[in-house]
Amino acid sequence: MSRPTDEYPRTWVVDGANVIGSRPDGWWRDRPGAAGRLVDAISARITRPGTHPRPSSRPEWPERIVVVLEGAARAGVPEGTVRPGKITPEKVRPADVAPEKGRHVPARADRAAPTIVVVHAPGHGDDAIVAAARDAVAPVVVITSDRQLAGRLRSLGAGVRRSGWLWELLDER
Repeated sequence: MSRPTDEYPRTWVVDGANVIGSRPDGWWRDRPGAAGRLVDAISARITRPGTHPRPSSRPEWPERIVVVLEGAARAGVPEGTVRPGKITPEKVRPADVAPEKGRHVPARADRAAPTIVVVHAPGHGDDAIVAAARDAVAPVVVITSDRQLAGRLRSLGAGVRRSGWLWELLDER
């Protein structure tokens, strides 16, 4: 079993607005639906048998994937821990999301797939993303194409991947 390293982090923090906005698929007409589709795509990818983020080297997935949503997108997925494979773009079922009891969910070595946690930013999403990265179990990689935000995150010691990297991973068959 591989260990988390800077290359294979324990936590991914996803800038939901930035990732959703990086793909011109009509998200602007239905931000809640776009948020549901993003979380569903992440959930479907991590629960597909035999899948890994980099098939050539077969590393483990991170222990946690934190998806930060802001504004209207928050209505698409309830805040809390998502049960992988349960969120669908057509209908988000609140029973499939467990409310967070605190900021930290203990990592479980026996978990086959990462824990997905949805965080609703009370205001500007960047501040919630920085807080999620700061509070996460290191090493952390944040997925955003926002250059200013990326600079803030790197100063905290987080790695940064562009939004297209996540879409490429999610689109792999």
